[in-house]
Amino acid sequence: METFLIKTLQLILSLSILVFLHEFGHFFFAKLFKVRVEKFYMFFNPKISIVRAKKINGKWSVKFFAPNVPPSERQAMNSQGVGMVDAKGKPIMEPIPLDELPDDDWRKHPESTEWGVGWLPLGGYCKIAGMIDESMDKTQMAAPPQPWEYRAQSVWKRLPIITGGVFVNFILAMVIYAAVLFTWGKEYLPFENAHYGFQFSPTMIKNGFQHGDKILSVDNQAVEQQSDFIEKILIDGGREVQVLRDDSLLVNVALPEDFAQQILASGESGLITIRFPFVVEEVQSGTPAYNAQLQKNDSIVAINEKSCSMYQDIAAALDEHAGNEILVSFYRKGELHHVPMSLTESGKMGVILRPLYTFFETKRIEYGLLESVPAGISLGWNTLVSYVKQFKLVFTKEGSKQLGGFGSIGKLFPAVWDWQIFWNMTAFLSLILAFMNFLPIPALDGGHVMFLLYEIITGRKPGDKFMERAQIIGMLLLFALLIYANGNDIFKAFFK
Repeated sequence: METFLIKTLQLILSLSILVFLHEFGHFFFAKLFKVRVEKFYMFFNPKISIVRAKKINGKWSVKFFAPNVPPSERQAMNSQGVGMVDAKGKPIMEPIPLDELPDDDWRKHPESTEWGVGWLPLGGYCKIAGMIDESMDKTQMAAPPQPWEYRAQSVWKRLPIITGGVFVNFILAMVIYAAVLFTWGKEYLPFENAHYGFQFSPTMIKNGFQHGDKILSVDNQAVEQQSDFIEKILIDGGREVQVLRDDSLLVNVALPEDFAQQILASGESGLITIRFPFVVEEVQSGTPAYNAQLQKNDSIVAINEKSCSMYQDIAAALDEHAGNEILVSFYRKGELHHVPMSLTESGKMGVILRPLYTFFETKRIEYGLLESVPAGISLGWNTLVSYVKQFKLVFTKEGSKQLGGFGSIGKLFPAVWDWQIFWNMTAFLSLILAFMNFLPIPALDGGHVMFLLYEIITGRKPGDKFMERAQIIGMLLLFALLIYANGNDIFKAFFK
C-alpha cells in the first residue's frame, strides 16, 4: 500500500506541474494578445470546486467547496414573453445582460479570470473566451465576435495561443534535463565494464541470446550503454548483434524481422539486466540467513552443491526450492563454507545484497552550469526523437495491446521517492505531453493548428458548426482512447 501511495503521489505531482505549465502557456499568449481567459483550473471540477477565486473591483473573492458558477445564459423569449425553442424542441439560449446581474455575481465581471482547484486530479484547463473547445459554449459562439475573444483575432495571434502549451512543455523538458545534469551529472555502466555479462528475458533467449553473453555491437556498430542497445534492436531495426560468449567465443545473434512485435506481444519490459555476484550486505534478524549465521560480505557460490554465484542464478534456485531446506555454499574471508538453511515459503533467505554498482566501474560525467544547457537540450531532443520513432509501434497489433493509461504511467515512477528519477520522469512526460498534444486530432492543440494552417493556405476560416462537430468527434476519439488504455491497465492487473 505504501508503494502504491508513493507512486500515486509522484504521478499526481508530476502531472500537476506539467498540466499547470501547459495551460499557462495558453494563458500567457492569450493575455499577451489581450484575449480574455475566463477560467484557469488545476484539476477538473465537475459540479463543485475545492477552491475558486476571482478578482472583482480590485479585491479578491475566494470560495471553498462551493458549487461552480452557473453559465451566464438564459432562455431567449419571444415578443409574447414565451420561451423560444429550436426545431428539435431544445431551448434557445442567450447571454444574460451584465447590467441585470448583481454586483457580487462573478458572471458580471468576465474581464477577470476565475482561478480554481478542482477535485478530480486528472488534468486541468484554461478556458479562453470565444474559442470552440471542450466546454462547447454554444451560447457565446452564437453571439457576434467580440474584440476580446479568441475568434476575433488574426490567425497569426491564434496560432501562438494554441501552440503555447506545447511550446512550454517542450522548453520545460529541456530546462529540467539541464537542471538534472547540472545537479546530478550523468552516470551509467559502459557495456565493456559489465564483466559478468547480461541476463536476458525469455524472448531474448528464444532468439539466440544466452545468459552471461557480453554485448559488443549491433550491425557492427559499437554500443556503450543499455538504452542505446534497446533502441537499436527495437526501434532502428538492428538485426545482427555481436556478443562475446564464455569470454572467448564471438557469436553473431541474428534477430528476425518480427523481433519488435515478439517483444511487444510478450509484454516483457526488462529485456536485459546486469549479472552480478550474490554478496551479502546485511542479514535481517529472525530470518533463515540469520539462523544459518550468514554474515556481511559472505559470497554465495552454490546451492545444493550446484555451482551458481550470480544473483540471477541463485534467485532462480531459491524460487525452485521455496519452503525447503537447502545447502548453501559461500566464501568467507577466502574460505569455503557449507551450511543448511530452511527457506521461507516464498523462497527468501532474508538478506540485503551489496549494491549492484559496487561491483563495476561506472562512467560519470559532470556538467557545469554553462555545459548543462546544451547537454540538456541535446538530451531532450534525442529523447523526443527516440519516442517519436517508438510511436510507430503503437499502430501494430502487438503495440496496441501494450497501450497503458494512468496505471502504466504510475509504474514508471520508483517505489521510493527519488528526486533525480522524479525530475527525469517529469521531463520525459513533458515531452510526451507536448508530442501527443501536437497530433492533428480535433480537440487537441494539434487539431486546432491543423485548421489554422488550412485557414492560412486557403484564406478561409472553417465554419463554427464544422468546428463544433470536429471538436465532438475529437473528444469521442480521445475518450475512447482513454478508456481503451486504462482498460488495458485494468485487464493486466486482474488477468495477467
